Amino acid sequence: MSVSCPSFAAPFSEFSVRKPFSACPNNRSLYVPFPAIFRCAVARRNHFPAVVGGCLVLHGSVGDFCRRICGSKLWMLESVNLQHQNRRRRWTSELNSSINQDKDQSADHCGSNSSNEGQVSGGTSALNLSNDSIDETNKATSPSGHSSLPNLQPDVSKKVGTSLESTSTLLQTHSSKFSVQSDGAPSLCIAVIGATGELARKKIFPALFALYYSGFLPENVGIFGYSRKDLTDEGLRSIIAATLTCRVDHQSNCEDKLNAFLKRTYYLNGGYDNRVGMAKLNAWMEMIEGFAVFPTYMVGALIIDSVTAYLPQGESVANRMFYLSVPQEALLDVASSLADHAQTRKGWNRIIIEKPFGFDALSSNQLTRSLLSKFEEKQIYRIDHLLGRNLIENLTVLRFSNLVFEPLWSRKYIRNVQVILSEDLGMHIGRYFDGYGIIRDIVHSHMLQTIALLAMEPPISLDGEDIRNEKVKVLRSIRKLELSDAILGQFKASSEDHVDVYLNNLTPTFFAGALYIDNGRWDGVPFLIKAGIGLIQHRVEIRIQFHHVPGNLYRERIGHNIDLATNELILRDVPDEAILVKVNNKIPGLGLQLDASELNLLYKDKYNVEVPDSYEHLLLDVIDGDNHLFMRSDELAAAWNILTPVLHEMDKNDVAPELYELGGRGPVGAYYLWAKHGVRWAED
Repeated sequence: MSVSCPSFAAPFSEFSVRKPFSACPNNRSLYVPFPAIFRCAVARRNHFPAVVGGCLVLHGSVGDFCRRICGSKLWMLESVNLQHQNRRRRWTSELNSSINQDKDQSADHCGSNSSNEGQVSGGTSALNLSNDSIDETNKATSPSGHSSLPNLQPDVSKKVGTSLESTSTLLQTHSSKFSVQSDGAPSLCIAVIGATGELARKKIFPALFALYYSGFLPENVGIFGYSRKDLTDEGLRSIIAATLTCRVDHQSNCEDKLNAFLKRTYYLNGGYDNRVGMAKLNAWMEMIEGFAVFPTYMVGALIIDSVTAYLPQGESVANRMFYLSVPQEALLDVASSLADHAQTRKGWNRIIIEKPFGFDALSSNQLTRSLLSKFEEKQIYRIDHLLGRNLIENLTVLRFSNLVFEPLWSRKYIRNVQVILSEDLGMHIGRYFDGYGIIRDIVHSHMLQTIALLAMEPPISLDGEDIRNEKVKVLRSIRKLELSDAILGQFKASSEDHVDVYLNNLTPTFFAGALYIDNGRWDGVPFLIKAGIGLIQHRVEIRIQFHHVPGNLYRERIGHNIDLATNELILRDVPDEAILVKVNNKIPGLGLQLDASELNLLYKDKYNVEVPDSYEHLLLDVIDGDNHLFMRSDELAAAWNILTPVLHEMDKNDVAPELYELGGRGPVGAYYLWAKHGVRWAED
């Protein structure tokens, strides 16, 4: 520093001032760095400042101040090094002793502050520190026996925290249980909001463990479960442990990996104020990322409640991923609180949002605007687990890496495309399904995204944004769906069918529709979609039917039903993942008999590996920043634009869906719809 002055002043908010005590055992100076600059002061036990106009005035030479700052930095790094547990415990013990000794002197110290108010000279220099930035770092601490992480209570409502004794006890109790990132490598924290829900227990945590076992998550990852239930860390671990398994091809050291994963998993009761809860979550994550929690510390004679202070470690990167597995009605509050209080400034922040993405075009647009007011588009990942299937990822590979297919990929050779998703009686219906129905749940996202990937033009690269650019062009080219080109159905369930969700009379569980893409490549080609629940079998596949051979020389040998001789490319995901090509060939023997056969690539025969769950695939994509399987805001709006007419007519006229037997083939009207567009059901 080049300025010579006897003292300097730093502004502090009123609620940051507490009764004084000596925070520096053995007369050593305590240093606490705030973000970006040193927002702390160092004072000796017998050297108290004055408070004037909201400014803290520290007396002493600048040279002495600088020497103490440098010495304090070295001392702090040594004291809070988490690899030296005994040294930290001894410091905490000394701090407790110092607190008890100085309790009786607190009133006198406060009086000294008032009497020194007039001692500020004109030579005072001001250290311009914003109250806002200090307030952001000021956090009160509340002890909790429910977690292996400290229960930090940030100062969201401008309330100062708990007693000095409980703060220091908290540090002594919890700090030894952490593995803090200290090697300069990027750290990753993952928060599952709604951690006690069924989706989190059965899908999200198992997927995270699979990624951890396979080495796709860093060893120092921190996984946080966040909800409103009163649980401990061990409580959450016991809940999710039952759902964590190693795949058949991942059995070595499975138990060790499982224990290591659970050890890195923590639980936070966020309470009913998400602002407070998210700020607590932020403080917890900072512990994993290389931050340390200091007990109540001293700036001169001022007592500031415990703060989370960054341990300088160079340019280490701290990334965060948030999975919002919450009801739609709670989504905006959670997302807003997260954006304001739980984002890192030392790496990327990405949030994952579950479908449905709104109820209609209007509500979806409002949701999008609210999210984009808090996050950038590149931070938002709208997840649909059905898009994480290997079938979907293979669409672009099959098409763009095989010369045999791309020249045929247009209306010149393709007669129709069928996208089929039928669920059997084992299908579990989410709690939100009643009122949303299958159109908003499956058709809007999975079906339309599948068609977009199937029909898009070749992107200029495999970058996610380039693929999204081509997808949105397809979605904008799809003709708006009219009710005359759609069939709605609902299964009939009785008490004997053991169905866990009963729907109102207007909620569709079956949808069939005919879509047309009005562009040069696909003009006139019907894209037929069928999605149903409670059908005879579980089947997920895409069938691409080609035109008949013009002037077929073997027409007489084929027979009257020429549709049976149609060439098909079948991409099947369920029941057995496979790629099939249907061709006509001669049956061996005398005479000329033709048969329609399938060239079969069955994955289970070809590849001796267990296919990862779709959540594993999609979560890894989020970590890698690959967003091509996630809907962008303009894709979302384009999809709603396709379905809005039929949804409005359904709601306006209270269109009742056609009933079908549970475990049957679906509404009869679907067969008439296919015939209307000159297509025969593939299953028939």
